[in-house]
Amino acid sequence: MDIILVIVAALLMILGIIGSFLPILPGPLTSWVGLLVFHLTDVVPMNWTFLIITFIIALAIWILDYIIPAMGTKRYGGSKAGMIGTTIGLLVGLFSPIPGGIIIGPFFGALIGELIYKSDFDKAVKAAFGSFIGFIASTFIKFVVAIIFLGLFLSKFFEYSGAIF
Repeated sequence: MDIILVIVAALLMILGIIGSFLPILPGPLTSWVGLLVFHLTDVVPMNWTFLIITFIIALAIWILDYIIPAMGTKRYGGSKAGMIGTTIGLLVGLFSPIPGGIIIGPFFGALIGELIYKSDFDKAVKAAFGSFIGFIASTFIKFVVAIIFLGLFLSKFFEYSGAIF
């Protein structure tokens, strides 16, 4: 049973990293669930302090994921249309065959959203840039936290690997 839990935990860690880039999946929270599942094995002792601290971090990152792009958009004079365009552009860029679509898509999505909302091209470009910067910052923070959680998982895994297998 422990091996199955370890495999599920590893899959959740991988999904957490992928979720750092996808707006549909909360990356750090998914990684945290992987840490929780790993601690549910009989081999790894339950460390509530560790789990509570990592949960608070994952929850804070999840909340900041909604605040940071809005701050970037607002700072550069953007609107909600720019933020919606960023998300749509991310999804289109994610599934497009264009190399770098995941980076280009949010910018053009924000630009199109702002152009629909505003008529001034210069303001729309500035707002799209702010929305894009907020998106990149938020994604980077989620990715770093998911990688740190993976590192914590791997360190515990190697510490207890003799007992698991």
